[in-house]
Amino acid sequence: MGDVKMEIVLQFLLLVVGFALLIKGADWFVEGASKIADKFGIPQIVIGLTIVAMGTSLPEAAVSISAALKGNADITIGNVVGSNILNVLVILGLTSVIRAVAVKKNTIRYEIPFTIGITALLALLGLTDNTVGRLDGVILWVFMIVYLLYLVWVSKTDKDAVEEAPENDKLNALWKMILMVLVGSGMIVLGSDISVDAATEIAMSFGMSERLVGLTIVALGTSLPELVTSCTAAVKGKADIAVGNIVGSNIFNILFVVGTTALITPVPYSVNFMVDSIVAVATMVLLLVCVIPGKKLNRVGGVLLLLGYAGYFVYLIQ
Repeated sequence: MGDVKMEIVLQFLLLVVGFALLIKGADWFVEGASKIADKFGIPQIVIGLTIVAMGTSLPEAAVSISAALKGNADITIGNVVGSNILNVLVILGLTSVIRAVAVKKNTIRYEIPFTIGITALLALLGLTDNTVGRLDGVILWVFMIVYLLYLVWVSKTDKDAVEEAPENDKLNALWKMILMVLVGSGMIVLGSDISVDAATEIAMSFGMSERLVGLTIVALGTSLPELVTSCTAAVKGKADIAVGNIVGSNIFNILFVVGTTALITPVPYSVNFMVDSIVAVATMVLLLVCVIPGKKLNRVGGVLLLLGYAGYFVYLIQ
């Protein structure tokens, strides 16, 4: 029994190490790639819309692709759906409890309804044949390209839509930036590998399903960058970009992460994920209801979101 307990403790420690590598690796990758792009004169707005935006989804992407390639594909859908639910109910819930968050009209009019649509689309594609296959991956990537074109349109019509990136230090040597990208990439790959193995071992030790592990432990781990960033921004009084950033991250998680994973290898979609997909859609509808009246997410809305996650978590562990 002692050996079993030690093994479980070891796997939890490995999971923490894996998440730490993922988060720091993604941070270095984004910073290095952004500075390289800046050094070659690529506009900051293009950097923000591509490298930085996708960078926030790198932990989910790395874990999902690694899990799918290892035959643990239940973690893939669970990770993405779980992360999207957690991003809104927990991260935006906590952020708005700390400080009320203003929401841009484009987020209310277009981005939240678009997220509701693609979340329902993912469920439809998965339940058709219990698989998100390569053709489904192509469909998701078509929507991804449409979303990127929308972002470009927004950037040209709304000067406040994309936050300006801080000025980069011109003294940074190119080799340092390249090294950051390479080391960051290596840390992401290694971190995702360790995380998936540890999460799978923990699931087996406790008799948990891969679906449950993906929806809870892995989802929380890969959402840590958004959690820390959003709460820190709220404490500093700079939380106005939180809702747009979280909604954008959810869109990338579905279209970029699941789309890319499905192009590499077909991803099984369990019937059990239907409930989680309904919760994910309901989560976005609840967010929309909370922000429409005053174009902001206030503390009451934040408490409602947190209560929503508490109810969902009780359902998961039953």
